Amino acid sequence: PFDLRTAGRVPGGAQVERAVATPFALGETIDLGLNANDFQTASRVTDAINKAMGAGVASAVDGRVVRLRAPADPSQRVSFLAKVEDIRLHATIPMARVIINSRTGSIVLNQAVTLGACAVSHGNLSVSISSTPVVSQPNPLSVGGQTVVTEKADIQIRQDKGSLVKIDTAPQLSDMVRGLNSLGATPQDLLAILQAIKAAGALNAELEVI
Repeated sequence: PFDLRTAGRVPGGAQVERAVATPFALGETIDLGLNANDFQTASRVTDAINKAMGAGVASAVDGRVVRLRAPADPSQRVSFLAKVEDIRLHATIPMARVIINSRTGSIVLNQAVTLGACAVSHGNLSVSISSTPVVSQPNPLSVGGQTVVTEKADIQIRQDKGSLVKIDTAPQLSDMVRGLNSLGATPQDLLAILQAIKAAGALNAELEVI
């Protein structure tokens, strides 16, 4: 129900007798708030604005706020912010993170997630991850060639019954999860294994269980 003493409708519109106070035209600076607290993004935003608008225009207050020196005139501020909005910024690589829903078994991970060499045994499942350095030599007749050391990873997943699944690829978490799913691992198995790998320091990501 409506409170008729404080609410109403004006068919022909209304006229504002007093302007609503706004901090937009106050002060010498304007603070831009980022969606997430990320020092890398704040630094990139500051550099991009200073490159486009002039040195010293933007300064990062912390990982979420970038402070801009803006013109005093409100109309110039509008034009100033319009130019800031047009500045293109390349997205940074997000923080490595794994999200696990223990009820449904859903696992979501981003491209930054990697695994170090480790071995995990849980119930009737056995997971072994190892990496071997491989040296690549340049052609003797090449000019400017360099010797490069890469990692050759080997992931093996085994059940007590003797079935063996071998995955010859880089030690990525997505490959290990697919291998465990192919063996019929339950959501609780996946959760326990990932938590153990994280505790051992071999999971290079933030693990979040929802």
